[in-house]
Amino acid sequence: MSFALNRIGQIALAVRDVDVAETFYRDVLGLRHLYRYGDLTFFDCAGVRLLLEKGADADHAAPIYFTCADIALAVRELTGRGVVFAGPPHRIARMPDHDLWMAFFADPDGHTLALMQEAPVGYAPPDTTA
Repeated sequence: MSFALNRIGQIALAVRDVDVAETFYRDVLGLRHLYRYGDLTFFDCAGVRLLLEKGADADHAAPIYFTCADIALAVRELTGRGVVFAGPPHRIARMPDHDLWMAFFADPDGHTLALMQEAPVGYAPPDTTA
């Protein structure tokens, strides 16, 4: 078994008020602010991104995002191990220097987990449903 997930790329946290949370994490805790995208704000935590997002239930468990170099390969490998994905990998956002792709699945307790790949602009993974 050569394929393994081992690096968390992003952790998401639901907050009631993104403006208040952004100020707290940036100005009080001193985290380095990366960027804001609507009701999403991102910070750097020693190479792991912290995503704060407006959520109706700020007390719910947030997804854990695992970085992978090849999202199609990761989906294929994990599907072969019995993981059921909510859908195929899809582009979440177009950034100036890359496209952000994700694929979501759940652990045995129903916690949402995700694969993420920062791919070259214009990337399209091969069909992973075959």
